[in-house]
Amino acid sequence: MTSEMQFKKIVGQYCEVAPEDMTNDLRFREDLGFSSLDFMSFLGELEDEFDVELEEEDALKILTVGEALELLARLQEEG
Repeated sequence: MTSEMQFKKIVGQYCEVAPEDMTNDLRFREDLGFSSLDFMSFLGELEDEFDVELEEEDALKILTVGEALELLARLQEEG
């Protein structure tokens, strides 16, 4: 399974959009219905699943699925 699909499966646990239907321009709050608590739980799960550490400042800038994927890829490269 690719990192992107693994990522989208995690997102799918918090919303009603199937991983295969997610596009990079979907916004977490407006399009996927994430609450603040959902988003923070999701970030924690990402850290555990991908063994990365998200800085709060970077995490708060994430608005879309694509932005989160870009940040995740960057953190994995650095890791």
